[in-house]
Amino acid sequence: MHQFVKTIPKQHKVLIAATSALLAVILLLPSEQAAASKSSKTDSLEIGKRYQLDIPLQADTFVEAEQAVAALAELPDEDDSLNWQILQVKKGDALSALFSKAGVSQQTMLDVLALGKPAKTLTRLFPGEQLEFGLTSDGQLQELRYALNHLTTLRINRDANGNFVAQELKKEVELRSQFASAEIRSNFWSAGIAAGLSEAQIMSLAGIFGWDIDFGLDIRAGDSFSVLYETQYVDGEFISNGNIVAAQFQNQGFLYQAVRHTDGNYYKPDGASMRQAFLRAPVSFQYVSSNFNPRRLHPVLKTVRPHNGVDYAAPVGTPIMAAGDGRVVASAYNNLNGHYVFIQHANNIVTKYLHLSKRLVAKGDKVRQSDVIGRLGGTGRVTGPHLHYEFVVDGVHRNPRTVKLPQAKPLTGAEQVAFVAQATQTLAQLQTKERVLLAKAPSSATAAP
Repeated sequence: MHQFVKTIPKQHKVLIAATSALLAVILLLPSEQAAASKSSKTDSLEIGKRYQLDIPLQADTFVEAEQAVAALAELPDEDDSLNWQILQVKKGDALSALFSKAGVSQQTMLDVLALGKPAKTLTRLFPGEQLEFGLTSDGQLQELRYALNHLTTLRINRDANGNFVAQELKKEVELRSQFASAEIRSNFWSAGIAAGLSEAQIMSLAGIFGWDIDFGLDIRAGDSFSVLYETQYVDGEFISNGNIVAAQFQNQGFLYQAVRHTDGNYYKPDGASMRQAFLRAPVSFQYVSSNFNPRRLHPVLKTVRPHNGVDYAAPVGTPIMAAGDGRVVASAYNNLNGHYVFIQHANNIVTKYLHLSKRLVAKGDKVRQSDVIGRLGGTGRVTGPHLHYEFVVDGVHRNPRTVKLPQAKPLTGAEQVAFVAQATQTLAQLQTKERVLLAKAPSSATAAP
């Protein structure tokens, strides 16, 4: 029997004991006084707001019943419920002032801050944020909560020895799939916005395909793209966009596809890496003023001079990136090139960046792909601000738009087999959504959950 009682949930023990106590009191009272008996005093517990974890509300109980519960069920005494003080940070508020408003001593604040790194964030509060103080019945701080973001709350509470300990409480994130598709009418950026993508997603999409497509030069009206990406929800509320799961880009009749792997990188459907040794463009996609043309009429001298490279027109100061890993072999100025930087890469490849307004690297520096090496300008013999970019292989100028570039290491073995199976399924899902949406809404841009 004793073992059976131990298996009964604690709440049920309380209810059984309370009911038994009340029945005993009623049976002992004279029947003529039953109708005129005075109601017992109740204790109403008011519990303040909790940010992430729910505090179960306790029903009002008779004091006599509580005593009977302890006696009959032999349960340990319950801890006092905390009184929650919720304070919003206002401009100019210091942490010490907030502790004082909550009725918590400065010594307690120092004890909390003595936790070190976990509590350091409390010294950098911003207006509009909240601190939640959980106080015991005698006004002592038992627990402190501070929302770090939508997903994580810092919780500081006392352990069994009365010492403060810190932990992060994380909410469960629900990932949902979102699809967007667009046909480019004027430019890639406008099409992305029309499809419902954020600016960050547009840049991320360009980054995924940036080794295959020069977004400043290769985009044409009629090109299209489709994207399958994650959205994050907490308690049914949208929090933010997540990773791009898969994407495909139709560019000038060529189809490019990419799928995200568990390592966080993007690969082609066969497991080949999207990443290559060189970017197609060393500047964020902008309008390109002059294509690769070895018989171009020089804009200043008005004579036919080779134009063995690509010109990118963009505002002065636009960051210029290293197209690939290498070592700076020249960083100087002359009247023809203006400020210029030359980078030597593996396989006897040299990239050249001319007419910069500022050089941010020196001769001998090692650079990595996408490192900013300078700022776009209009120095040297030019008619206006732009970057002149050259790609030289074994001393011969090659068109950076079309030259075949070495790729990063592909997936191999069992990892490749697993990825190909997953990529095939993901891309099939993307293409199905694309067909359905295009059939329902054949507009320039569409999006659907």
